[in-house]
Amino acid sequence: MLSHHRFIQALCRLEPTVSVAQRVTREFLGLIHQRNPKRFDRWLKKVLTCGVPELQRFGAGLKSDIAAVRAAFSLPWSNGQTEGQVNRLKYLKRQMYGRAGLALLRARVLHEN
Repeated sequence: MLSHHRFIQALCRLEPTVSVAQRVTREFLGLIHQRNPKRFDRWLKKVLTCGVPELQRFGAGLKSDIAAVRAAFSLPWSNGQTEGQVNRLKYLKRQMYGRAGLALLRARVLHEN
């Protein structure tokens, strides 16, 4: 872990855009955990002018659907349960690829033991 941290530090010294990207992405992670929409507005302005094209595109995407982003900060709901079930179904489907038909997949999904 320490060598990984040193590598990132060296990379940040060599390439300033990596340093900017690291700072902006860590700040975004903190905003998500704290659910602070006022700080998000300041962060969005910062990311749109940060000079890292990938992050600017990410910020533009968030800005284009700002209502959903604001709802994510203020509402208690999450689609985590749904995503977990979809992931489980995809895993089962991959396990069975080429081996069985829909009947066996249905049996495995409905009768998980």
